[in-house]
Amino acid sequence: MSVLVTGGAGYIGSHVARMLAIRGEHVVVLDDFTAGLRSRVTEHSVETLDLAAAEAHAKLLQIFEKHDVTSVIHLAARKQVGQSVEKPEWYYEQNVGGLAKLLEAMREAEIKKFVFSSSAATYGMPDVETVSETIDCHPINPYGQTKLIGEWMVANATTAWQLRAASLRYFNVAGAGWPEFADTVVANLVPIVFEAIRAGKRPKVFGTDYPTPDGTCIRDYIHVHDLAEAHLKALDYLEKDERQHSIFNVGTGNGSSVFEVLAEIRRVSGIDFEAEQLARRAGDPPRLAADVSRIEQTLGWKARYGLTEIIESAWAATS
Repeated sequence: MSVLVTGGAGYIGSHVARMLAIRGEHVVVLDDFTAGLRSRVTEHSVETLDLAAAEAHAKLLQIFEKHDVTSVIHLAARKQVGQSVEKPEWYYEQNVGGLAKLLEAMREAEIKKFVFSSSAATYGMPDVETVSETIDCHPINPYGQTKLIGEWMVANATTAWQLRAASLRYFNVAGAGWPEFADTVVANLVPIVFEAIRAGKRPKVFGTDYPTPDGTCIRDYIHVHDLAEAHLKALDYLEKDERQHSIFNVGTGNGSSVFEVLAEIRRVSGIDFEAEQLARRAGDPPRLAADVSRIEQTLGWKARYGLTEIIESAWAATS
């Protein structure tokens, strides 16, 4: 029996795959390696495939049979918000089309345990500071829309053919569980700041006049190691016949401002840099943090690491 981890050579996926292997699972990593790194998955069985490709359905059936796959953790997706705005058709083809092929193949192969990598981007700009899974979702970009549609597809499969599934809505993921699994894509605040200060440049702060204690946006930062553990908890949850919930926020329940993140980076790096303060970006809410009561009560999961551990591990992994 095997767990298939799609996108398992990526930043988050490599952590999930290793933690599964540590507890004794046979892991099969499936990735197209456009963003994932082969160096991250040398300890696992590996299959190369673009889930949106025309031949994906047939190849998935072969992979399922070859490795005796009994459950799937699906992290493979395109995930750059700006790119999704520029290329919405491609994002729908990749994220929605790829998921459709995966679910179709799982149905045919009678694989009925599925953990879906979703996103807090499904919420859009809620008018609350702490976001629970019960509020209405109004994503504001194609990336968030593809994740919400993905949740609908998964929910429909649970009704149509009794798929057992859990969808995890990630908040801001950072840090490194192991140095070799550093986040190498410069698309989020922490690696963006690292790249800037190492180049002797001033990192940019968009908006310092928000109604927050220091005027900068507050976000919920979750350590990637904690996030990976949440996937294992979700997979175990699917063994239960009675499952009250299927969608879970994954965060800390607390927020850190941009200035607080920069201060921690100054402390850890030893670099006394100044930030370039710019006007607000359209679409950035002042504060966004997760209500994590559902995942704590239902899965027995709680984040163990905070901002200090996130920045220390991320800096060490890229130094």
